[in-house]
Amino acid sequence: MNLPASLKYSKEHEWVRVEGDVAYIGITDHAQKELGDIVYVDIDTLDKDVAQNDVFGTVEAVKTVSDLFSPLSGTVLEINDKLDGNPELVNSDPYGDGWIIKLSMSDASELDGLLSSETYGELVGA
Repeated sequence: MNLPASLKYSKEHEWVRVEGDVAYIGITDHAQKELGDIVYVDIDTLDKDVAQNDVFGTVEAVKTVSDLFSPLSGTVLEINDKLDGNPELVNSDPYGDGWIIKLSMSDASELDGLLSSETYGELVGA
């Protein structure tokens, strides 16, 4: 299973990559494999504040819809427009072009509560 050590992870299967005060957020390789082929990503929180663990959108796979939970508090700055009409990027490149949102972090100390790649791997049995 692909679990980059440079990222942080949530128990709800989201990953976080921090660049300055901006966090890129997506779903983990484990999550996308469990969900199956992603056919639609719905984010309705652009320019809105979300609290840690709030739902910021959904991903729809062939057989199910799953909520996306924000691993950090902040303002949703951008939705990955590459996913519009190309949601399979979440499956094929979950840690690269398959990121879902950019978030302006309001409390960087929340990063300390997220999981390392090793701890997340243990959680999911990797």
